[in-house]
Amino acid sequence: MSTGAPRPTVGAVVLTMNDRPEELARAMATLLAQEGIDLDVVVVGNGCVPEQVPPEVRTVELPENVGIPEGRNIGAANVKGDYLFFFDNDAYLPTTDTLSRLAAEFMREPGLAYVQPRITDPDDHTTLRRWVPRLRASDPTRPGVVTVMAEGVVMVRRSAFDAVGGWPGHFFLFHEGIDLAWRLWDHGHSGRYTPDVIIHHPATDPARHDTFYRLNARNRVWLARRNLPTVLIPFNLATWILITLWRTRSWSALRVSLMGFREGLRGGHGSRSPMRWHTVVRLTRAGRPPIL
Repeated sequence: MSTGAPRPTVGAVVLTMNDRPEELARAMATLLAQEGIDLDVVVVGNGCVPEQVPPEVRTVELPENVGIPEGRNIGAANVKGDYLFFFDNDAYLPTTDTLSRLAAEFMREPGLAYVQPRITDPDDHTTLRRWVPRLRASDPTRPGVVTVMAEGVVMVRRSAFDAVGGWPGHFFLFHEGIDLAWRLWDHGHSGRYTPDVIIHHPATDPARHDTFYRLNARNRVWLARRNLPTVLIPFNLATWILITLWRTRSWSALRVSLMGFREGLRGGHGSRSPMRWHTVVRLTRAGRPPIL
């Protein structure tokens, strides 16, 4: 007798530097409590031996901190599942059906490459602008097709992830989600924002460190040089410069940003694979041309 459709298989990747023991324990507890899926979990110690990990969960120890995107690539290579769930270690899942609901989106839409839930602060339930993967972010409850992602909490179709080569590991931190999303779109896929599925994450400010300004600027240059048709690169970078000049109130932060910008121009962006003009049109029609 048939028992119905097979359960979705999900490989979950969590990174740790052993600096958030309480948050990691909560994240793992809510992850392992998920129902309606077959779950495989790995915790990657980015420059450490992972601590306070449940005994049934596998770990990978990296001798040095290789950065978030490369750590996630290594984690993805060590889990099984038709879908990959990348999960910040200070986030947590408020319900036991969170992952099964995200996986259901893929089964409804074969061309979907990634699904972005709504991220909210657990205390005041706000959703930061950077967590809403579209330009018009004033209403975080509006669902729809999106062309970028908030990479800290996202589910990706495994076959699509592997086809585009995963995260840009050399980015270390920042803009790796846009890079991955653009490459997924260039392979004919799309992304969806599903705000009815909520995941909690503390609303911290990444701009409190100089590293934010340097890597944010450097990787913005790398993002454009890796992915855009040559004619669009100056438009993309000019847009970033104007927005940075408009928003930055600290001379020190602006100086570090310009240093990162120059670092990006000097090279290091990796292999170049400009997206097709058909992809540029698709991204524009979806609400975010790749110059913004």
